Amino acid sequence: MLIGELAKLAGCEVETIRFYEKEKLLSAPERSASGYRHYRSDHLGELNFILHCRSLGISLAEIRQLANFRADPSLACEEINQLIDQHIKSVHQQLESLRLLEQQLLTLRQRCQHSSDAAHCGILQTLVQAAEGEPCACHGALPSQTAN
Repeated sequence: MLIGELAKLAGCEVETIRFYEKEKLLSAPERSASGYRHYRSDHLGELNFILHCRSLGISLAEIRQLANFRADPSLACEEINQLIDQHIKSVHQQLESLRLLEQQLLTLRQRCQHSSDAAHCGILQTLVQAAEGEPCACHGALPSQTAN
């Protein structure tokens, strides 16, 4: 099959396939005399594997590791477990960062309760003051930080 057909079957863009080939995550296809890539069904399996991993937020480096295990199924899976455990830990850290960001934005939003012009917008004033080096309400002590 040609690259467009592979892209359609996998539900991705042609450029995505080219990127994964360049990154050596997707094995190189054979080429015709005229230079067209010709893919086999195993390329679709590889591509779907990559796309599924990416949908889970797994990095390219981690996908390389998982692909090595996929290529040699006799290997012990402890490293796979550790990789996923580390990924879960990273997701927890991202969630905590997002919760903090949400609190900061909520605090910032409270600075402007009524519609008016930009000159009197509490949000804009807070952002400008922070840019000028003054303490800012959104990065001050948050309720979760003062609960001790």
